[in-house]
Amino acid sequence: MTLIGKGAWRQAVSAKAPKLNAVPPGDPRDRGGKVQPMLLVSGLSKHFPVGGGFLKRRTGRVRAVDDVSFTVLKGETLGVVGESGCGKSTLARLLMHLIPRDEGDLIFDGEGIGETRGLSLRELRRNMQMVFQDSYSSLNPRLPVEDSIAYGPRVHGMPRAAAKRVARELLDKVGLHPDLFGSRYPHELSGGQKQRVNIARALALNPRMLILDEAVSALDKSIEAQILNQLRYLKRHFNLTYIFISHDLNVVQYLSDRVLVMYLGQVVEIGPVDAIYGNAKHPYTRALFNSRLSMDPDDRIEEPPLTGDPPNPIDPPSGCRFRTRCAFAEDVCAAKMPALGTWTDRSSHLAACHMHDAASGHTHAVQVEPPSAPDRKLAGMTNT
Repeated sequence: MTLIGKGAWRQAVSAKAPKLNAVPPGDPRDRGGKVQPMLLVSGLSKHFPVGGGFLKRRTGRVRAVDDVSFTVLKGETLGVVGESGCGKSTLARLLMHLIPRDEGDLIFDGEGIGETRGLSLRELRRNMQMVFQDSYSSLNPRLPVEDSIAYGPRVHGMPRAAAKRVARELLDKVGLHPDLFGSRYPHELSGGQKQRVNIARALALNPRMLILDEAVSALDKSIEAQILNQLRYLKRHFNLTYIFISHDLNVVQYLSDRVLVMYLGQVVEIGPVDAIYGNAKHPYTRALFNSRLSMDPDDRIEEPPLTGDPPNPIDPPSGCRFRTRCAFAEDVCAAKMPALGTWTDRSSHLAACHMHDAASGHTHAVQVEPPSAPDRKLAGMTNT
């Protein structure tokens, strides 16, 4: 089943159910080729108003996402990391147009999103889907899982029989036997099974990109390993592009090709996964990696790598927002906001820090060990 936008959907879905196959590299929806980014984000911002007093007048605004720019290349996995409240989930909802953006441009494979002559939101839903953190709340408790997966294709004009066929094939792709699980309701499934259903539902429209917002954070480690390997398999099989949001730095390292680090609504560092984990440039990124627990019982952390709470997003510090917690901050950090800059070792490694040289002189490079779990071999797909 190949979906190519606008009138092609109805031509692709006939009364006879189509066969669900991997999207070939020469997908006719691929307008710009491999060189053109799948998604280009420029100056994206979202500020939420804050009201107070008897009349609930506006007293400020929360700068949840503030002037964020990055690109996502075709076929890659971009990992997004940062502390709680840094704007990761808000960023994901802005990309999916679940909440309106205040400023910024979004371009999907060369076409603007939501513009008069650009990509409509209906077409965007066929090309970009999202898997949410809460696997239970994401499913309709009154619908069997097979009907939940088939709902999206039916809304987009696919006949009932064809949508049912696609739903059953996708259940099998994610490791759930359709005869055993297709008629079950969400409350009859475990957490891992519900998340598999959510992944199948996201794939029902044959999208080109998936946004995974903490998709494995609520699962046991053994189930998490199975879902991660499932995601790697599905990415290869369907020729997908991922944006993977997670607090687990080991999981991000295992799954990602590049990593984007956010702090208080802004991007502070972005680059290839090996460069970020092997030689982080920004002091905040280094503090994140130094906070990971070590598997060596003799390797103890005597002092916390980062102290203090993040500043108030309603009234963030001037200049660099990390300066109030940075050991290398100088006057220039308060006077001027640093821009993402390149370093001589890697042109694709960007960091926003005035004091990079000073930080490098006082902080050792992060030593990264290869992840011990999950194994890089594809785990067996069980019905857990």
